[in-house]
Amino acid sequence: MSTAITRDAAWQLLNEYNQDAFHLKHALIVEGVMRYFAKELGYGDEEDFWGIVGLLHDLDFEQYPDQHCIKGQELMRKNNIDERMIHAAASHGYSITVDIKPEHMMEKILYATDELTGLIGAAALMRPSKSVKDLEYKSVKKKYKSTGFAAGCSREVIERGAAMLGWSLEELITKTILAMRSCDAVD
Repeated sequence: MSTAITRDAAWQLLNEYNQDAFHLKHALIVEGVMRYFAKELGYGDEEDFWGIVGLLHDLDFEQYPDQHCIKGQELMRKNNIDERMIHAAASHGYSITVDIKPEHMMEKILYATDELTGLIGAAALMRPSKSVKDLEYKSVKKKYKSTGFAAGCSREVIERGAAMLGWSLEELITKTILAMRSCDAVD
């Protein structure tokens, strides 16, 4: 599947609209998670596409948080990004800022894991190792139940994403931990 934008060009574009180290790291983590799931779920021929969508999914968030997933579509079109990529990236804002429903497996993975990567990352920072490498489901689930922990990570979106995938919450969390372990950007 053609991505219509190279990974390097996508990284440059991301950096035009994002300077905060946290946002850039999040983009790299989501890119890695998306690449992992592409391979694990049998979409290896689409790995670059999945990864670039993950990299660009929050393109507009830093500068336009009130128009997230709306302004991003405009910015991507301005930069001649493939419409499939625009749709996929925007779909992670479904029922939050846009009515673009995740339909493809890749879109459902992005929707389900975007918020979850933040929660898992926060849980990892609470560990002595500060790493996902030794993080297990039970530790994340305990933090997940505490609504004050990583309060900005919507449990409702995570649960809706698990339901879209037809996965239990445990399965989603466990698989996302494994995906994050595969990311160079995590540690």
